[in-house]
Amino acid sequence: MARDPITVATSLLRALEAGHRGEDLRKYFAPTASTTEHPNRLKPEGARTTLDRMLAASEAGAGLLSSQRYDVRSAVAVGDTAILRLTWSGVIARDADPFRHGDELVAHIAQFVETAGGLITSIETFDCYEPFDTQP
Repeated sequence: MARDPITVATSLLRALEAGHRGEDLRKYFAPTASTTEHPNRLKPEGARTTLDRMLAASEAGAGLLSSQRYDVRSAVAVGDTAILRLTWSGVIARDADPFRHGDELVAHIAQFVETAGGLITSIETFDCYEPFDTQP
């Protein structure tokens, strides 16, 4: 049964907030899913990632963060695409240069989530990070 793209996209965000990662996230994606991340402060060159690499990155990210939150500011569906404007925040769990335990990162994000049959087929994201408030 097909679900609307906004529900599909926000279901993934809620799973990430709840601490799901790695293989637990595979059920949200089509087998050929990919992510395109445009250049930003954490990835100056941007990146295009396959599903397996996305799942591995979610494991690494979960180890770095003690919590994360996605505040969806607005969402519009156009056909099978969810267009989201959101604010992400994450709290650093352990020292990892240049970040220190307890630092909070914030990014304002425009995200385009393509879906088919109730699964995510691709995510294109534009992440604008606020200045990092790192301690010396």
